[in-house]
Amino acid sequence: MIEMVMENATDVRKEWSSVVDSVVHDKPKFIKRTRDRMWLSNLETMQEILDGYTFTAERFDEEDGSVTLSLNEIDLVENAPTEAAARRLLAYSIMDYASEYYENYQMYSKAPNRKGHVPYIFKALITDDAEKIGEGIVCRDGKN
Repeated sequence: MIEMVMENATDVRKEWSSVVDSVVHDKPKFIKRTRDRMWLSNLETMQEILDGYTFTAERFDEEDGSVTLSLNEIDLVENAPTEAAARRLLAYSIMDYASEYYENYQMYSKAPNRKGHVPYIFKALITDDAEKIGEGIVCRDGKN
């Protein structure tokens, strides 16, 4: 079925401006170049797809009164005096990791322990707002 909607890369290249306009204002495109297949979309479409992915964390109340958040999707942990501060730190850690992952995409996306991070990486990159990421982290009480 997807073959029916695939567009040839040569045609896309020739009509680049109209293809981009169509992707931005109409719908994503599936493109084929020899054996390579790709998808071109606007960021709003990608954000809608990634809305199904949520950052979740275990919340631990420490003996010193601080709060530790341990992200479930990616091995990141932050501790701060309050949950709000820990969320903020964790959000910045997510953004830093997303940037590092993207810079090393070829290696990280193939690593067995990291390839599952892909949707969360793109969610962080597209959201591009630590405050929104922090507010979106769903926290559950962990067991000390």
